[in-house]
Amino acid sequence: MTNNNESKQKKSASIEILTSVSVALVLGWLVFGTQSNQTSAQQSNFQGGSPSIENSDDVSTLRLVFPAGVRSSWHTHSWGQLLMVEEGRGLTQDRGGPLLEMHPGEPWWTPAGREHWHGAHPDEQVLQMTIYAGTVDWLDPVTDAVYMATPQRP
Repeated sequence: MTNNNESKQKKSASIEILTSVSVALVLGWLVFGTQSNQTSAQQSNFQGGSPSIENSDDVSTLRLVFPAGVRSSWHTHSWGQLLMVEEGRGLTQDRGGPLLEMHPGEPWWTPAGREHWHGAHPDEQVLQMTIYAGTVDWLDPVTDAVYMATPQRP
């Protein structure tokens, strides 16, 4: 009886090892085998040469959901900020400028050092995607009077 149990255990262990090796080979093929296809496919999308990929470790990309009525404080970015509304309506303003209403798909560029704020419309949440590098310098809060002004469309 012991011989039969030992034989079953050895067979089970062999099957586990074979399964593990098979899974590792399939994963390896998926990761490494398909990478070369992706690279050559990407290269075929460019004519006259291939662009190089630059280090982007210092670039921050965030998707922020601002509930209705929520806004940032005034702030600046040392590199600048690219902002785009994905869903809902947002508001933004450069210090001293008009209050602007943002809609989905519209890119908003704020140059480095410019004091600005952004957030949700008072009646609607907004999903914003933001891309920036460098530092953010946070300033004073946006008052209700500034936030509740009538927004303009650019």
